[in-house]
Amino acid sequence: MRLENRVAIVTGGGKGIGRHYASGLAAEGAAVVIAEIDPKAAEQAAAEIKAEGGRALGVPTDVSDEASVKSMVQQAIDTFGKVDILVNNAAIFASIGFTHGTHDVVPIPEWDRMFAVNVRGTWLCAREVIPHMRHQGYGKIINISSGTASKGTTGMIHYVTSKAAVEGFTRALAREVSGTSGICVNAIAPGNTESETRGELAEGEKRSTLAGRIVQRAELPEDLVGTMLFLASKESDFITGQVLHVDGGSVLGH
Repeated sequence: MRLENRVAIVTGGGKGIGRHYASGLAAEGAAVVIAEIDPKAAEQAAAEIKAEGGRALGVPTDVSDEASVKSMVQQAIDTFGKVDILVNNAAIFASIGFTHGTHDVVPIPEWDRMFAVNVRGTWLCAREVIPHMRHQGYGKIINISSGTASKGTTGMIHYVTSKAAVEGFTRALAREVSGTSGICVNAIAPGNTESETRGELAEGEKRSTLAGRIVQRAELPEDLVGTMLFLASKESDFITGQVLHVDGGSVLGH
């Protein structure tokens, strides 16, 4: 119960890895707001947490839309009274589907949508919760990047670039808000992870992933939850502006 009496928002918390983040936070005692573009997934995830004795609220949210973000945060405060933790997990990623190929085949609307969700969404959500965190003198913002940003992974340049932007945003925001506010801003960079929405990796992709990884097994959503909880708890109060790679040592191979 490290997070008892804390209130957390998880964007994209209705599916895949985000749902694991939400469940992990609830298991540690936090009330969880599941901000999810899919209303049904938001309600199902919230109902699951409440069925296990936790507190949760599902809020349909488009993180790229300012009004939607403002409404979601206000509903969180109206329901639970405050916001202590923000996990910026919502993103366009492989399981949702995007163009794979060289830089010159990416459609311009797809590039723009990638940045609207992955970068602008991260900024809008952080911008909306920071005044409340400043007022209470405490907050944890956890952005989700990707190991591809460090590797320069080919075939998905718009995704990789958006996640590199998330890391730059994390460092710059930490310098802005962490000095006297009690707000810590950090990021997690997962490796190639098997999630509920993606299913098991194809055999060829699995072999390629393991070849560059020190820990020779598949990465599961559960492997990321512990790091997220550490960054959400008081145990990490002296850590800010950092990107923690949780990838079985994959980045070391590049």
